[in-house]
Amino acid sequence: MKTVASALLATLVSTSALAAPREEARTLAGLEKPAEIRVDRWGIAHIYAGDVRDAFFLQGYNVAGDRLWQIDLWRKRGLGLLAKDFGPSYVAQDRAARLFLYRGDMDREWAAYGPGAKDNTEAFVAGVNAYVTEIRSGKRPLPAEFKLAGSTPDLWSAQDVVRIRSHGLTRNVPNEVGRAKIACAAGLEAAKLYRHIEPKWETKIPEGLDPCGIPDDVLADYQLATSGVKFTGAGPKTAMLEIPPDAIGSNNWTVAASRTATGRPILANDPHREHSAPSLRYIVHMEAPGFSVIGAGEPALPGVSIGHNGTVAFGLTIFPADQEDLYVYETDAKSPTRYRYDGGWADMTTVTEDIAVKGEAVPRKVELAFTRHGPVIYAVPAKGRAFAVRSVWAEPGTSAYFGSMGYMTAKTWEGFKGALADWGAPSENQVYADTKGDIGWVAAGKVPRRANWDGLLPVPGDGRYEWKGFLKLDELPSAHNPASGWFASANQMNLPADYPYAERKVGFEWSNPSRMQRIAEVLAAKPKLTLADAKALQTDPYDITSRRMLALLAGVKTTDPKLASALTLLRGWDHRTAADSPGAALYEVWVTKHLGKATVARAVPQAARAAVGNGDLPAVMALLEAPDATLGADPAKARDEVLTASLLAAYDEVAARLGPQPNTWAWGKLHQARFDHALSPLAPAPDREAMSSGTLPMAGTSLSPLAATWRPDDYRVIAGASFRMVLDVGAWDNSVAINTPGQSGGPGSAHYRDLFPIWAKGDYVPLSYSRKAVEAATESVLKLTPAP
Repeated sequence: MKTVASALLATLVSTSALAAPREEARTLAGLEKPAEIRVDRWGIAHIYAGDVRDAFFLQGYNVAGDRLWQIDLWRKRGLGLLAKDFGPSYVAQDRAARLFLYRGDMDREWAAYGPGAKDNTEAFVAGVNAYVTEIRSGKRPLPAEFKLAGSTPDLWSAQDVVRIRSHGLTRNVPNEVGRAKIACAAGLEAAKLYRHIEPKWETKIPEGLDPCGIPDDVLADYQLATSGVKFTGAGPKTAMLEIPPDAIGSNNWTVAASRTATGRPILANDPHREHSAPSLRYIVHMEAPGFSVIGAGEPALPGVSIGHNGTVAFGLTIFPADQEDLYVYETDAKSPTRYRYDGGWADMTTVTEDIAVKGEAVPRKVELAFTRHGPVIYAVPAKGRAFAVRSVWAEPGTSAYFGSMGYMTAKTWEGFKGALADWGAPSENQVYADTKGDIGWVAAGKVPRRANWDGLLPVPGDGRYEWKGFLKLDELPSAHNPASGWFASANQMNLPADYPYAERKVGFEWSNPSRMQRIAEVLAAKPKLTLADAKALQTDPYDITSRRMLALLAGVKTTDPKLASALTLLRGWDHRTAADSPGAALYEVWVTKHLGKATVARAVPQAARAAVGNGDLPAVMALLEAPDATLGADPAKARDEVLTASLLAAYDEVAARLGPQPNTWAWGKLHQARFDHALSPLAPAPDREAMSSGTLPMAGTSLSPLAATWRPDDYRVIAGASFRMVLDVGAWDNSVAINTPGQSGGPGSAHYRDLFPIWAKGDYVPLSYSRKAVEAATESVLKLTPAP
């Protein structure tokens, strides 16, 4: 049955094809050869340049035209320049951001990304600056977002792009602190429900660590450095991450020609991140003699990280390796910048920097301190303690996603894998397919060698716990043309059964395996996958965890009419979190808000419950399936009480929201998607709706392939697929993709929110690649010539 979005798409195709493309001619300073940018009816720019340098120059120029406010804010946040535009409330965040900038040798940094990386970045930045210069000269209008915020765009340097590290998602320092708090409160065994540990492993408190010596606010600077920017009517504020770790992930799969209906490989990818307007992703197509690439990347970075180059297709998901550690130091009471190391004292490196502040004539001076391990994020001189984060961010070649500059032009499996040998951060499952029919997977990233600890707790910084370099690419798992005919990843634990994890200690904290279990189930059952199958799987709302939970409820009997109604509803449910499903509404509220809370209340000592929170669902489910003494003297009885009490609490909550009759409930009445521009709170009331995508009911959950993580207090969808892509490898014009809410970052643009209803319904637009297909879809043409 044709969806609303499919019908809308068909209408767009039929009506837009009747209109001739709009044409504009411009001379452009900095361009070296004539070029053109064709924008299709979905806002995707197709750049045709005279050489590779101009292709990257025009990528920068074009993205500045569409997303200048977004990329300017990204740069200022990353470099610690927010206070200059937004005032003194940002000084602390600027200082924190500067702690995590790359401060190493720039020649080594550029060399780590391979040939052309520096030249391409300089061209990209020159393109951004060309657009900013046109604004400054009055040739282009200042985007309305700057007027609303009272700021102006800055000029860039190439170093800005790669020195920023604090968006790299290198993971588990917050979990190290959380686990230490639990150990202090009730012993390390109380952390059983905190995070599910895989493969099987028993951690211990590192020798010399006092878990009670970790201050509650030890991560204040770390959180400031890695947080976004939020604006309110009262002024700018820091936007702390409000989504669970599992929401930061992705799905991907690559299917061999032997397992598809066309005899060509299929590669699919949908990265999951916190939702925002404008989108985190930007789709672009770049063509020049000897160079071709199309796909999505982060708008402030040159090139693309997810897409294809006409021969090779590539996609990525987070491979949850542990790339950071928290170090605890004893400091000298007489000289707090000295710390105990290797039997003596070592000096911190201190740096004094100026932070310009809006409204203040004199910059503020801030002091930054660094140990041999990394930036000092917290210090208590009176107690002789300091804390620093060691992260791969400090290593050359770890600017997030920038390593795609190496692999996006690969033409063979060997070239692709070789280009990933120096991939830094974040660690990724990189999947591959090519027009010859090869498929593959590479787990890539800088993974520290920890000889004598596991990375699950903070460690003393006195020299006993040192990284011994990094694992080589061949020490991480990979696969080339697997016998199954397909490979998929969804951030789950995917170390092979014979992998020497006890020796290499890649990581122990992985995402909930539910998405991968469903993907594997579907792919294994499809002897000949079609593009339609791949799209359906990417937008599949099936929550496979419900099978296990309903099995636990199978033996529950009751005379309570409310509980009987809840059981009847769930037992008749098809496990799909469809927007119109009553069963999904009850199940999702139950497992996400009430089940873990009730389990933790029964199984965890009271002193540690706040640190454990609602627990990690895989750990909670494992305990409920095999109840033990942590639940009490009669574990099975306690388990059943947890199940029924939490289910009744969820039933009451849904009834309070949607009414007393379950047959009128629907998941989409609770679970709704909406994208608001970060600046919308500052806009006059009549303009705020124009800065929104609108609100639509949505299927899915964080546990289904259709990833749609929601906020517990209001059920708002806050994270999921920022971009989806399904590629027909070799017949590229059959490929499809979708961004959301739109390609443009300007609320006044027709392409600001036009893709949102298509995305929300699980549909796609064409990812046109051939010149013929691009011309047929063209909405506007910008013809560019070099300025005299």
